[in-house]
Amino acid sequence: MKFLHIGFSNSIAYDKVVAIISPETASAKRLRELSRQENHLIDCTMGRKVRSMILTSSPYIFLSAMRPEALLQRLEREEISDESGES
Repeated sequence: MKFLHIGFSNSIAYDKVVAIISPETASAKRLRELSRQENHLIDCTMGRKVRSMILTSSPYIFLSAMRPEALLQRLEREEISDESGES
């Protein structure tokens, strides 16, 4: 199983990531509030500014202090290494 590092020694299973979105949109704010009410919001920012929201195939949403672009680059690197057959 491979993991995506999302900052401050926090990782998510690579195959569980559905989307990485910016938290500033109105729909992201509604989604964040709804998951907070249902206790499905996991804050991995260590008190820093939220820069991305990671939606997973489980009901949980992860907040990260890393930019969405940086997280997407990490995902793309994993896909490339999977295609080339590296471990």
